[in-house]
Parts: sequence; C-alpha cells; structure tokens
Amino acid sequence: MKAKELRGKSATELGAELLGLRKEQFALRLQRATGQAVKPDQFSKVRRSIARLKTIQRELKAGATGEKA
Repeated sequence: MKAKELRGKSATELGAELLGLRKEQFALRLQRATGQAVKPDQFSKVRRSIARLKTIQRELKAGATGEKA
C-alpha cells in the first residue's frame, strides 16, 4: 500500500493494517521454517510496508501532540 493511501486512514485503521502485516510476516517465516516454497522478495516487501506504516503512525502521533517529528 502506498504512503499516500495510508495517510488517509485513521489511527485504528492503521493499527489494524499493522496487525495484518505482522501476521503476514509471521506466516512467511513459518512457511520458510517448514520448508514450503516462499518467494524471497515477499520478506522485504512486508518488512518495508511495516516500516512505512509505523512511520506514518509516528507522524500522526507527533502531529496530534504538536511535536516535531
């Protein structure tokens, strides 16, 4: 998901999205550990999506408190 799309979501929606990405990341690790075929590029895509989401959450939190990010 693009950062522009994420910025339009509320804090609860962002939290739910983060939870989904964490579950996906866990499922990928579990598949790799059990020897199932996993696309290696998916690990980095999910990791970057999580980082992007957490950055936007931090921006929203800093904006709500009036601090500089």
